[in-house]
Amino acid sequence: MGQLELILSYLDRSSTITILVLILLSIYFILVNWIFFYRYLSLGFWLKKERFSLETIQMGNKKPAINSFLATHCQSEKITKKEYGEYCTFQATTQSTKGLTFLSIAASTSPFIGLFGTVVSILETFAIMGSSKTSLATISSSIGEALVATAAGIFVAIFAYTYHLLLKRKAFELISYLKMQLDLLVER
Repeated sequence: MGQLELILSYLDRSSTITILVLILLSIYFILVNWIFFYRYLSLGFWLKKERFSLETIQMGNKKPAINSFLATHCQSEKITKKEYGEYCTFQATTQSTKGLTFLSIAASTSPFIGLFGTVVSILETFAIMGSSKTSLATISSSIGEALVATAAGIFVAIFAYTYHLLLKRKAFELISYLKMQLDLLVER
């Protein structure tokens, strides 16, 4: 039996709630991957710009590079004031951590969503057991199929949590570069 036939057979035997749970987890998985790859690439480009800007400041330039966050989003004459620098850092932190909240929510809720699908499937299995005489093989296969939803929830959570930590680290690195630039500019 091919993989597609196996999946179609599983979906045919599954309850509506289990299918809805799997659809929701699939949407979570697509969104988690989209957010991660989009944010990872955009933070990578942003990090390159800030590295270059830091290097130009270290070489004696009194202003950040033209394409730096500080040059494009903060007024350069006010950067030397510490409070304004903190405000710019706050803005950068807000922009660099976009998407992390959803990744955190997906990482924490997807196992519970999967578990909900499993519990519903097991309840249906017990209902079938109570209404008719069934063999142990039928029961064990039904419970095995019910665990697919939990496995799917854990699968999504692993990716969401890993992506969350990777993006959080990249955002931290980016903010560190901005703070170093601000410190050098304030000193001058």
